[in-house]
Amino acid sequence: MFDLRSFAFIGGLTVLRFFRSFVITFSVVIASGCATLDGPPNPDDPLERYNRAMFSFNETMDRAIVKPVAKAYDWIMPGFLSAAVTNFFSNLDDIVVFANSLLQLKIHQAAETSARIVWNTTIGLFGLIDVASHMELPKRNEDFGQTLAFWGVGSGPYFVLPFLGPSTVRDGLSVPVDWILFDPVFQDKELKVTLSLLVVRYTDKRAGLLKATNIIDETAPDKYAYIRDAFLQRREYLIHDGEIPDSEFSEDELFEDENLFEDDLDLEKDLKK
Repeated sequence: MFDLRSFAFIGGLTVLRFFRSFVITFSVVIASGCATLDGPPNPDDPLERYNRAMFSFNETMDRAIVKPVAKAYDWIMPGFLSAAVTNFFSNLDDIVVFANSLLQLKIHQAAETSARIVWNTTIGLFGLIDVASHMELPKRNEDFGQTLAFWGVGSGPYFVLPFLGPSTVRDGLSVPVDWILFDPVFQDKELKVTLSLLVVRYTDKRAGLLKATNIIDETAPDKYAYIRDAFLQRREYLIHDGEIPDSEFSEDELFEDENLFEDDLDLEKDLKK
């Protein structure tokens, strides 16, 4: 006969064993990562020793647990159902986007996102169908890290978070703000509901990245550096809403010195002689 207490006991032992394995793996990877990086620190990545160690840890956990679960999820879930799950969590994320759009004084964008939430929650059956994108209400990407950037807070060094992956010091510290204040997933008072939603959300997200990560694994000579550079470029793109910041020097300033290329011209004349 099914015994709830026995089930809880076995579940507790499983969690403890996983936590023990997590601590051991984390300690070994951090120690090995700090010991294998030679040479001076990269000025663009001053925390590279730690970051590479944490990246290696995340990769180990991904290969051992996350990726196999995501592959099984991708294999089991029909395409239409997987899309519905993705749309559902995208609709919840729009609440975070709406709040941060307001904090960045992007009123028009906030209004569009608010309309997305209304249409997708009602006509789209609680977000399972993305009807708003077909109504010229585009999906936005805003978080509290971008809000801080909008108000002039610097990103700080590149920083790899446990499990969550690429970030910066500013963006990493901003994650709990979005979770606690805006994200509906964390508003449920029942811990088991929150954990269940998180597992489904990140499994679905990881399943959607299977093809992309496989390509990176096969082509990138240094996966850590590739992901770091791609992440930082994308963050700059998102922070500036896709607009390239003005250059430090205008075209007039660049050519206002009439003798700027004089030395090069003299050198070219000497070579022709």
